[in-house]
Amino acid sequence: MADNPDGPTAEPTLEEQIAAYQREFQDLDPQVEQIVSALGRLNRRMNVAYGRQTAEIGISNAEWEVLKALVLSGAPYRMGPGELAKRLGLTPAAMTHRIDRMVQEGLVTRDRDESNRVRVIVELTAEGREKWLAAMRLATVFEEDLLQDLTSVERGLLGEVLTRLLRRVEHAQPDAGGRLNDLD
Repeated sequence: MADNPDGPTAEPTLEEQIAAYQREFQDLDPQVEQIVSALGRLNRRMNVAYGRQTAEIGISNAEWEVLKALVLSGAPYRMGPGELAKRLGLTPAAMTHRIDRMVQEGLVTRDRDESNRVRVIVELTAEGREKWLAAMRLATVFEEDLLQDLTSVERGLLGEVLTRLLRRVEHAQPDAGGRLNDLD
């Protein structure tokens, strides 16, 4: 790992990281560390790529999360702010701030529920749905490119293995679905 005179030191390769960990912690299983470190790096880099794509269409990753939650709720794409906050792992105040921005941008509406005037409903607008579709189109191209070197069988196996790992984490950490801190 060489120092870069123009900036901070580059991230070590996976091999360099594992060698350093093994030097400092002899009980390390290098296969496990390679998998976990590769997944972590892949996740970070994919989030950066998705962030660039959402910025390209004029929304943030945070707004994308709200649009996605509303679409996943099914037509008519409506949820209460409390439901959204819980689904995204946010505080109610952080969710309110996010919804305020999105209302101003025309991505969602916020109205009183006609059947229960105390309850507020957040609903996806046509513009919000178009932004979601644009993000999906960009993500599909990126994801197909990412997986282009895998055969259909390899994709299926990778999907199954990652789903098993996800289920194990979800079982062991059932409260870990949201974030610990709002990233807005």
